[in-house]
Amino acid sequence: MTAVRTLRVAVVGYGFIASRGHVPAFLQSGGAGDAARFEVAAVADVTPARRALAAAALPGARVYADYLTMLDREAAELDFVVVAVPPSLHAEVARAALARGLHVLCEKPLARSTEEALGMISAAQEARRVLFPCHNYKHAPVVKAVRALLDEGAIGEVNLVTLHTFRSTHAKGVAEWNPDWRRQRAWSGGGIGMDHGSHTFYLAFDWLKSAPRAVSARTLTAAGQDTEDNLSCSVDFDHGVATAHLTWTAGVRKVIYTLHGDRGAIRVEDDAVELSIKTSGPEGDRWTQSQRLVSSSWMDASHTAWFRALHQQFAGSVERGEFVGPELRESLQCVSLIEAAYASAAARGAEALLPRQAA
Repeated sequence: MTAVRTLRVAVVGYGFIASRGHVPAFLQSGGAGDAARFEVAAVADVTPARRALAAAALPGARVYADYLTMLDREAAELDFVVVAVPPSLHAEVARAALARGLHVLCEKPLARSTEEALGMISAAQEARRVLFPCHNYKHAPVVKAVRALLDEGAIGEVNLVTLHTFRSTHAKGVAEWNPDWRRQRAWSGGGIGMDHGSHTFYLAFDWLKSAPRAVSARTLTAAGQDTEDNLSCSVDFDHGVATAHLTWTAGVRKVIYTLHGDRGAIRVEDDAVELSIKTSGPEGDRWTQSQRLVSSSWMDASHTAWFRALHQQFAGSVERGEFVGPELRESLQCVSLIEAAYASAAARGAEALLPRQAA
């Protein structure tokens, strides 16, 4: 039996996703089937109340008010850092950790711009350390079920994908710091597009098995707000097209995805997966439908189970020394696509071309 490896982690930013997602997943690691377990050695947060909560939840961890002080004192005993602060801080925190010889697990989006993302990737290459994005939706059981159907060739080659993400409000940050930071461009870099664009686009990349070439987008920002509430876009790919609508003004919390191929289609609505198979005959085409539920806990925004699987994937990249792996290249494409979508929206939907990335 292979020994379970222990990785020591420091968390920068003890907000919602760290305290409800990453840390519980770390504490549950090391069980059957896990190749790695994680020990939270240190936490840094600027808010006294959040530091107190971290100390209570992690009595064995050292807690700091300043992440640079934490890195200077702890780096020699750490393996990696989780960057769980707003996007405006991702690049500086990640580069500080990489400069101290630490691997980095970074929340999405990787950065606010292609320029920032490329700088982070260069720092990872120079440090020869793994920089890995949190693309946790790939680890939702329902998304894994879709991947299994595609691997079986159930609907043939996918040529059209639609992705709708409905939210009735923006995701709130913790009350002790700044619950509305996603509505403040200086912290977030953008609204629903910056918040959910990565999840939307990396699924589209995977399902269409190709790179985006161009995007046409429109946004809508509510009166008095600093970031957009709605983003609609059409993205041209080498092997098809994806259309997406992301909103914070829906009447329900829900995701609805559809994938269309030459043999049928898949429709996902939260935990429900509907498969339609096309058969052709003398009387024309017919479709046979089947549906099943794949419990995925979409209503639980912490997604702890998804993070557990993501953490094991990250540990594998560390073990293999994948400093700039496929997930990181994908995250760069996500950032570039979000940036291009915003440029298109600013030009009232004019098509924005995407450069070929070579990370």
